[in-house]
Order: sequence, then structure tokens, then C-alpha cells
Amino acid sequence: MQSQFIAAINQLCDEKNLPRDVVLETVKAAIRAAYRKDYGTRDQSIDVGLDEKSGNIAIYLVKKVVEKVEIEDQELTVKEAKQFLKTPKIGDEVRLDVTPIGYGRIAAQSAKQVIIQRLQEAERELMYQTFKDRENELLNALVHRVEGRNVFIDLDKVTAILPADEQIPGERYFGGQRIKIYLDRVIKTPKGPQLLISRTHPKLVQKLLELEIPEIKAGLVEIKAISRLPGMRCKIAVNSTDPKVDPIGACVGQKGVRVQNVTDELSGERIDVIQWHLEPRRFLEAALSPAKITFIDLDIEGRRARVYVTPDQRPLAIGKQGQNVRLASQLARLEIDILDAKDIPEDAVRKAAEERQKANAPMEAPKEKEHVSEIKNLDGITADIVAKLAGANLTSVEQLRGLTAKDFASIEGISEADGAIVADAMKKVK
Repeated sequence: MQSQFIAAINQLCDEKNLPRDVVLETVKAAIRAAYRKDYGTRDQSIDVGLDEKSGNIAIYLVKKVVEKVEIEDQELTVKEAKQFLKTPKIGDEVRLDVTPIGYGRIAAQSAKQVIIQRLQEAERELMYQTFKDRENELLNALVHRVEGRNVFIDLDKVTAILPADEQIPGERYFGGQRIKIYLDRVIKTPKGPQLLISRTHPKLVQKLLELEIPEIKAGLVEIKAISRLPGMRCKIAVNSTDPKVDPIGACVGQKGVRVQNVTDELSGERIDVIQWHLEPRRFLEAALSPAKITFIDLDIEGRRARVYVTPDQRPLAIGKQGQNVRLASQLARLEIDILDAKDIPEDAVRKAAEERQKANAPMEAPKEKEHVSEIKNLDGITADIVAKLAGANLTSVEQLRGLTAKDFASIEGISEADGAIVADAMKKVK
């Protein structure tokens, strides 16, 4: 029949997910240390015998047979060894039973703290070995308990702490709740390995999308950038490596079901999927959607952008509590200033036009300074209208000849009233 001692060891192995041989060796090492402290010396070679059926413990002093004894605690002569072995030879080992009377109880008490310490070390090492190769992964987790602002997470019988600053604001946790977390890193500390887990990391969204969207996992759709305000809103820039695949449609899914699954996992966090562009102005326009942008004055070296919008688009560009502009700033890695379209500087328009021309971008800019000046000098023409005409590659008065108010109104961003103003201005040109 199995002893209570061995039963306790087996239970410990199951609860802590520790290898049985590691636990047994830890117990033996603790007993050896306790014996040396109470009865032996530091130099003695001690072995521990553990009967798994009865739970009895035996202590053996191990000595080596030598020709001449130099270390008394570790060696004995052939003559001395004959007391224990029939035909001892040099190099043999002699095991002497030195178990003190009633040592089972004494050993348990003396070794208790050492055993606890060694088992904690073994548990930490097992945790490190288990998770060191799982960094940057999405893990299924179970909430073990909640203490104050700290949430204790159960990961395959290993408990990790989800600190307050890595929790989604407003999210409620309770024991037994199943959640998904992102394992950022595994680090070694003086108190053992520590799992850095998060519910707010931008890559948590990426990993969730990889689960929901086969095109991302297959490499047909790439996630180029993610910006996130945990619990509120997230913007994701995607691009397709296959011209036949619509990256936004693939991510959103039919009736938005794919992105909705991610939103549900993140406690209602809104997910905006936008098209990634190599050209920075086009990318910034997409990042600031749903606002319609009139003009962008971009300073790449200074990592700053002045974005000009009409008054009705300003609230959309900024967003609720500044969410839209903050996310766009993170996504494009630019400092963004939202300004009024009526304040667009003429030199900024010219500079942007020259940059577009050099880059051979779809939105061609004025080729010569005087072209912008000519249009600018037309009666009633504002800088806002000039910028919109330049966006349609209309950069000179000659290009405007023959166009009607209806033609001008069909240009993106130009209203019927603006179209009428341009048409009236062109009537006065000889």
C-alpha cells in the first residue's frame, strides 16, 4: 500500500505539473542537507534511500576504498572495508547506514523549508522551459482569481499575474473566466522567471485577426501597422499581396462577422480596417478616415503633418476625445495638426505639388509656380479650390478651358457652388 508520504509527493507532482523524478530528487537533496546540518559534516558524501511502499527513509554515508586514507569522511582502507564487504578492492564504494533513530520525523521537519524552496525553484525552471519558446504567441487562459487590481491567470497549471496597466480599461474579470492573452516576453528575475502577459498590446489584435482570417495566416493579406486605444478603438492598416484579394473585405468579412468576433473578444473595442499605401499622403488620408481631407502639408524629416480640413470635417478628423487623430498619428508615426482649410498656405501647395511630381504619384502637382499663381488669381478662387483642382491634375488655366460648372462639380471635393465659382471665373478669362 502506498504511504502517505509518497501519496503527498504524487499529489504535488500532479498539482504543480512537475516531473516525479525531479520532486523525488529534490526531497532527497533536502534530507541530505538536513542530515549534514544536524549530524554530519559538509565534506561527507551522503546518499538517501527512500522506500516508496513504506515511506521509510534511510541515510547512507558513502566512502571510497583507497590504499591510504587522506580524507577521513570520504575514504577508508581495504582493511577497514572488510568489515562491510567480503572482498573489497581499491575503488569500491562502501555504503554505511547512519540513519538516526526516529529520523523520519526529524528529517521531515528539518527538511521542510529546504524542500519548499527547492520545489519552488523546480517549478520556476519548469515554467521558464515551458514558455521561453512561446514569446509573441496568443495563449488561451483561465482567470484563477482577482485580488484588488491584479488578476491571477492560470496557464497550463502555471499562474501568472495580469497587472492593472495590461488590462483593458473597463473590462471585468472573475474566477473561471476564459480569455485570450498575448505573451510578450519571458524574463528571468531574482525571484524566478516572470511571464509578461497583456490584454492591451497591439499584437494581441494581430494574433486574433490571424485566428479569424485565413487570408492573413496564408500571407495573402499583410498587416502593415496597428494603432490601438485599448477598450475604445483600434485602426489596422492592411495590404494585399494578391491583386485578386480585397484586403479590407477579407478582414471585415461578410456582414462584418470576422472583425466582429475580434471586437467581442476585446470587450466591444471598435476595429477600423484601412488600406495601406506606400505614398505617405494617401496613407495619412486613409488613416484619418472617415474624415475627408482637403490638403496635407507633410514634413517627413520632422515627422510632422499639417492636415487641412473644412469646418464640417474637423470633428470627424479629430474624433471623440481625440481618438481618430491619436490613432492616425500612431499609425503613420507622425505628429498631426488639424487646421482649417481656409488657412492653406500657397507655398505649401506648391511644395506638395513638386513632391508629387518627382515621385510620379497619381495625384500630379503643378509643374510650374506660375500655373498655381494664375489659377489663384482668378476671381473668387480660394486656396481650397486650387488644392482640389491640383489633386485632379488641373494645374493651369489652359486646362480649365471648355469645362462647365457641372464638370468642375464632378471633381472630388468640389461642390456645385465651387464648380459654379470656377466656371464664372473662367468666363472672365480672355
